[in-house]
Amino acid sequence: MAYPIIEKSTEKMEKAIEHFQNELNGVRTGMANANMLNKVMVDYYGSPTPLNQIAGITVQEGRTLVIKPYDASSLKDIEKACNVADLGIAPVNDGAVIRLTVPQLTGETRKEMSKKVSKLAEEAKVQIRNLRRDAMQVVKKDETMDEDTQKDCENEVQKLTDKYTKKIEEMAKAKNEEVLKV
Repeated sequence: MAYPIIEKSTEKMEKAIEHFQNELNGVRTGMANANMLNKVMVDYYGSPTPLNQIAGITVQEGRTLVIKPYDASSLKDIEKACNVADLGIAPVNDGAVIRLTVPQLTGETRKEMSKKVSKLAEEAKVQIRNLRRDAMQVVKKDETMDEDTQKDCENEVQKLTDKYTKKIEEMAKAKNEEVLKV
């Protein structure tokens, strides 16, 4: 009886980890990474469209992102979207492609990015703890379970929470090392 609660909690926590990983991918590390552009939305024929759906994104020489639109008429819209996205990188439009050169991170910028990673990690942990709270409430309200089953289920939910919190900490530590590496 308790297993559906555990399965649902596991599923939701996995999604929280996935979301956290996507957030981490958007953090600048001094190296060009196409994932930095995942949140860029382009106004394409009146509807917001993810950049990676209307253009090819490649990395050149480790520090430059090259955006080649599938439709040349959308070049200006892509440039505008890159400016609006607050990437901290100025797009350079040469008429055929847009280049984004990722600047070398300064010591201060590295510390800022490290703080951002820590903040994202804390938000992800809060999300995991909220999922734990929700699961615990479901367990307590389930009148079909006896006390022992409820305790076992609560222990399982806590083990899941600990597991995913540790995973978040490991991911954040790895990203911080990547950001702080000169």
